[in-house]
Amino acid sequence: MQVFLVTFGIFMLVIFGMALGYIVKRKSIQGSCGGISALGMKKVCDCDEPCDNLKDKVAKGEADPKELERFAKPAFYEVK
Repeated sequence: MQVFLVTFGIFMLVIFGMALGYIVKRKSIQGSCGGISALGMKKVCDCDEPCDNLKDKVAKGEADPKELERFAKPAFYEVK
């Protein structure tokens, strides 16, 4: 029971410190710079085909049709 109370106390101190820092600086937590594009990834998901939302946007002209090309599978080739 002592370990639980000590752990709970530490967590409460950390949360209090974070809240105090927010109150003093009035600055919200921000994400990292770059995100997935900084890793060199062109698409976020590993989907085999585009979602219906993207297909609808391309059909309406709201998205570039080249967006659908990233889902094209490369031609099969045999490794020797």
